[in-house]
Amino acid sequence: MCAVTDKRREKLLPVPRWPTREEAAQARWFQPVQLGPVSAATRTWVPAMVPWRSNEEGETTAEVIAWYERFARGRPGVLVVEATGIRDVPSGPLLRAGDDRFVDGLARLVEAVKRASGGETKLFIQLIDFLAIKRRPQRSAYLSRFLTVTPALRALRPELDEAGLRAYLDSLDDDTLAGLLPKRELEALRFGLRERVTDTQLPHIAALPKVLPELFARAASRCARAGFDGVELHYAHAYTMASFLSALNTRLDGYGGERASRARLPLEVFAATRAAVPASFAVGCRFLADEIIEGGNRPDDAAFFAVEFARAGMDFLSLSRGGKFEDAKQPKVGASAYPYTGPSGHECMPTTKLAAPWGRNVEAVAHVKRALVSAGFSTPVVTCGGIATLAQAEAILSQGQADVVASARQSLADPDWLLKLRLGRGDEIRRCLFTNYCEGLDQSHQAVTCQLWDRVKGLADDATVMRASDRRRLLAPDWVD
Repeated sequence: MCAVTDKRREKLLPVPRWPTREEAAQARWFQPVQLGPVSAATRTWVPAMVPWRSNEEGETTAEVIAWYERFARGRPGVLVVEATGIRDVPSGPLLRAGDDRFVDGLARLVEAVKRASGGETKLFIQLIDFLAIKRRPQRSAYLSRFLTVTPALRALRPELDEAGLRAYLDSLDDDTLAGLLPKRELEALRFGLRERVTDTQLPHIAALPKVLPELFARAASRCARAGFDGVELHYAHAYTMASFLSALNTRLDGYGGERASRARLPLEVFAATRAAVPASFAVGCRFLADEIIEGGNRPDDAAFFAVEFARAGMDFLSLSRGGKFEDAKQPKVGASAYPYTGPSGHECMPTTKLAAPWGRNVEAVAHVKRALVSAGFSTPVVTCGGIATLAQAEAILSQGQADVVASARQSLADPDWLLKLRLGRGDEIRRCLFTNYCEGLDQSHQAVTCQLWDRVKGLADDATVMRASDRRRLLAPDWVD
């Protein structure tokens, strides 16, 4: 194990020398930035990560509070709370803000973060909507119960009743069956049924433009009441709002097709949200600099959307990449498709298996930043993607490629790493190996931890630290300054 770890460390971005405390104080990354009405003390940013520490009711549990309190002790400029559902519907152990009953718990979370960071860290919360996705079914169960029997399928064996036709289809080999089923039915069989924003034959999908602005606005209002400093509207990856922005959105109701039409609902959601929260409350969004998938958005599309979002008055723009269902790996029977298992997912969560994982998204974000500047906007842009050293962040900021630099997995590996940098103690940083051990836990909806600390023994808090059911510790070890 040690030999493997040492070998992985050899692949990490070299750091010839960590900065002194005095050098860190002069670094651009540790200078303040204005995010609309909110002043962040530094340009450091811990983006939203779903740790699966809520419960089936979507409540702010003690484990959720402890998770964010631990990051806050490292004093990032901005800490973004995980994707939080805007609807009050069952969604597993994912936080929710879809009802007033969640406000008190969220307020306790805010209080804990403010206390742990000495009031320095600004706390945003990411708001998300998502459509239904089903688990991959057993072949026989799907064909006998869930398959929609179309006239074309009936014509294959008109002498059979429906039950007989279903049994006939089940008797066919996979290749023959694949040649007979409609594309979406075959996908549902192989991957599980997944709703799309283009399924406008379904009344609840057709109605999304009517219902989503109010749902987002009400959830944001609750978060403002809970004491958050701002919200990040989740327009990225595989979820509802990203799907409206996508070039694959072919809706014919004025909310799909051309880029301006695809931006319509995201802009309406923003307008409703902005109107529902105080002027002192920041409202921005997270969207994709590149969808990666075939036929998807590219940096030019992202630049167009960024200018429109800036023109509408968004307070910040945070850009990710990839993470789509369209190229996801086929799940096992009984499991759901996961949007970070294919090529676009690997771009979203780069590992050292890639030839160049470091700063994977920087150039695409820089393209967006240049478009904003050319259009006369100074809206702060947040970049991310394989960033784990001060030198990387400084290069990005000095070249004007972004205004804020985010780091997720390095912050998970060592929640104190930004503070260690500021104190001139970089040699004490626990460096992320970029193996995506954490992503594997997320994929199976297990409590997310880091392989560098979740099974460490012999620490002073061994008897009291929160633990998962398999005895993994749920919090990074304390750093004794």
